[in-house]
Amino acid sequence: MVSQQLEQLSAIGRCEYQKTCTLLVQMFDQSARLYQELISTPSPNQIEIAIQEGRLTWLVYIIGAAVGGRVSFNSNEDHDAMDGELVCRVLQLMNLTDPRLLGPGPGCEKLELAMLSFFEQFRKIYVGDQVQKNSKVYRRLNEVLGLCDEATVLSVFVRKIITNLKYWGRSEQIITKTLQLLNDLSVGYSCVRKLVKLDEVQFMLNNHTSEHFPFLGNNVADVSEMRCRSMFYTSLGRLLMVDLGEDEDRFETFMMPLTMLCHRASVESFGGGGGTNMFAMAAESPAMFVSEETKKALIGLARDLRGLAFAFNTKTSYMMLFDWIYPIYTPIFLAAVERWFAEPEVTTPILKLFAELVQNRSQRLQFDVSSPNGILLFREASKIICSYGSRVLSVEVPDDKLYSHKLKGISICFSMLKAALCGGYVNFGVFRLYGDEALDNALKTFVKLLLSINQSDLLDYPKLSQTYYVLLECLAQDHMSFLASLEPTVFLYILSSISEGLTALGANLNDYTDTMVCTGCCATLDHIVTYLFKQITNKGKKKTGRPGASPTGTDMFLQVLEVRPEILQQILSTVLNIIMFEDCRNQWSMSRPLLGLILLNEEYFNQVRENIVRQQPPDKQAAMVQWFENLMNSIERNLLTKNRDRFTQNLSMFRRDINDSLKGPNMNSTCTGNDMMT
Repeated sequence: MVSQQLEQLSAIGRCEYQKTCTLLVQMFDQSARLYQELISTPSPNQIEIAIQEGRLTWLVYIIGAAVGGRVSFNSNEDHDAMDGELVCRVLQLMNLTDPRLLGPGPGCEKLELAMLSFFEQFRKIYVGDQVQKNSKVYRRLNEVLGLCDEATVLSVFVRKIITNLKYWGRSEQIITKTLQLLNDLSVGYSCVRKLVKLDEVQFMLNNHTSEHFPFLGNNVADVSEMRCRSMFYTSLGRLLMVDLGEDEDRFETFMMPLTMLCHRASVESFGGGGGTNMFAMAAESPAMFVSEETKKALIGLARDLRGLAFAFNTKTSYMMLFDWIYPIYTPIFLAAVERWFAEPEVTTPILKLFAELVQNRSQRLQFDVSSPNGILLFREASKIICSYGSRVLSVEVPDDKLYSHKLKGISICFSMLKAALCGGYVNFGVFRLYGDEALDNALKTFVKLLLSINQSDLLDYPKLSQTYYVLLECLAQDHMSFLASLEPTVFLYILSSISEGLTALGANLNDYTDTMVCTGCCATLDHIVTYLFKQITNKGKKKTGRPGASPTGTDMFLQVLEVRPEILQQILSTVLNIIMFEDCRNQWSMSRPLLGLILLNEEYFNQVRENIVRQQPPDKQAAMVQWFENLMNSIERNLLTKNRDRFTQNLSMFRRDINDSLKGPNMNSTCTGNDMMT
């Protein structure tokens, strides 16, 4: 509600901006003067102070909205000068409020949030790569506060960020918004390079410990408050990378606080001096974890390292992090999952850490030809997936905690497995060739986790939907031999979930998610149908397999279709119904599996076509017959690319003719698309 009001004020205030600024300056100066007088008295009236802080809070919000209302295509130097007057006053107010944080009394949380809102608006308009550096707002800042350019203004930003992180650790809201500001500043190409030159930023890079930033400590009432730490380390990671290059010594220096935390956690758990042996013990004896302090430390570490892993999107920086964490520290995270598998506040951060590590972001996972790191990384991901998956299935979860205590972790495992399978840095043929079970174990765990989920839950939870369907598409594209080896019940479950996903549009998902789910289902279905068609065609030609090849998986697929042919027939009806009678937003994707479905079920397709024709008014039946003939015109009985493209073109014309017919006055309005399919 407040944000909507501020958006309206920003537009209204710009209509006669000089009057707006004059009024704001007058009101702000009055309140700021009273506030300064109140806090300067030996025995201040706290009620009066609270009243003035409330007034100033609103004024700072409104000033931020006014500054944020500037539009680049209608910029005015006089307006920029007025913005400078407003900005100076907010920064001067900050010089009054920040010293109060050093005293015994608490600061005003609402006023701090208003200032962060102001900083965000100022950043969007006057800080960044596209901003004119000779703007009059900087001239006024130089005249009043000595802030002559963007770099000096950025130093004010960073000092405020450090102050908030140091003194507002008890306020999750302020910490989160402060870190969001730091994150936004660290994204810009030129801005981040100016930031790293500041002494304040170097202080953060060299002193990211709980002594300087209490929110990094373990003395939190609720471990959910640690979530913001990932954002903090993502920002630090971006800042570190600017001048890091291949300087491993600098990287080790930066990582020293995290290294000490890891060793401290091992000492508290096992005693002794820490080191590699401690972590080997952790992997062998997870029950030795007993300390609540150790648990919180590991939660924080997982979140910190995930933030760094997200930021390190180059090969050099990622490999520094990988060499640091593997093989010394990965066993302790695995042991933590085994010890606290039923506590999502522990497992979720660790699973997300490994899901980020296997993510080939910006092609950072480019290992040398002689390096085994790709395989080693997948092994670690497989261990985490199997360890968590085998244990979470034994946990009884109440319905009201189903997502947080079970489905969320499963969803992250799906995401992790998909990223690892599609990353392009592992030759998965090596695993079976040398008897390594890491791939098979991960895939088997996926099946067990999938079967533990009610099919309705797959679509009821959007994040689970996304991770499941993109993983399924990856498996169908590159690991069809695995899908072909599944038990009939599992294969039928997957086909049924695909059918449900095709009709998920407009359910509990948003437009982006449901379109993505539907498109993924189409791609998966296309891979499966193409595989089946090739196998049936080869079987019809009485082709023999290569020596040593086992037909078990293929036979299993074909047996399922022989026993339950209605599965693919129903999917054919569903796809055809969506294309003909619904608002199909991904027609091209729908067309790809449709041809294979028709070729696999030609007799059933002819029955559907005849039924649809009979449902039409008599004067339109001949036209409908012609449209179906045009659909299959020049289509050969194969799934070659040229034939597919021709079918897609025919389908586009077919859909256009159907839509034109539906707009006509003689269409039987009482007959739905589903009626025609039956």
